[in-house]
Amino acid sequence: MMNRRTITSLLASAVAALALGGATAQEATPNPASAALPAPLPPSPPTHVYATTRVVLQTTVGKIVIAVETERAPVTATNFLRYVTEKRLDGTNFYRALNLAPGIGLIQGGVRGDPKRSLKPIAHEPTSKTGILHTDGTISMARAAPGTATGDFFILAGDIPSLNAQPDSYPAGKDPGFAAFGHVVEGMDVVQKILAAPVSPTAGTGAMKGQMIVAPVRILTAKRLG
Repeated sequence: MMNRRTITSLLASAVAALALGGATAQEATPNPASAALPAPLPPSPPTHVYATTRVVLQTTVGKIVIAVETERAPVTATNFLRYVTEKRLDGTNFYRALNLAPGIGLIQGGVRGDPKRSLKPIAHEPTSKTGILHTDGTISMARAAPGTATGDFFILAGDIPSLNAQPDSYPAGKDPGFAAFGHVVEGMDVVQKILAAPVSPTAGTGAMKGQMIVAPVRILTAKRLG
């Protein structure tokens, strides 16, 4: 039989073992606060911002500010900016308003074929090349056949995707569409005013008959901003 001293010694050893085991278990349990955090995600690559030049068209009913896409449509943009710089658009008019539905259509302006104001025609830049589509506020070049655009342009009110290049069109195999080269950043209310201007039911020829504005809206000046 064990005497009291032996029992006391065994109990002391057991208590010491439990205390040691508890300490070991506590040390083995990780502290959530000190756990390694996941590595931060790399920053998203910056979205490319295409270069533009702003132009203000001051008309008799207000101003229209346009961002001209010099990077995506360099040929068409350079041509338009030359008309602006050389003041060839000063004193011209918005002379056409095509209404497709209430508030949707286009207005057309520019030199109207005036030989004293017109420069040489430019190469056609289709939307399939530039990526600039005919959406609300887009400015695009008026033309007859592709490669005949000079100093006339139109501005859209609403989306008109039929003016984009149509590579699967029938029967020619593709429709080059029109050359969009910028968009309105201020003055869509002015565009709507011009679109709502009265038109003559008899003036104009061909597809433009019935779309000519009775009192054309004058472009007083066309200037670069900045």
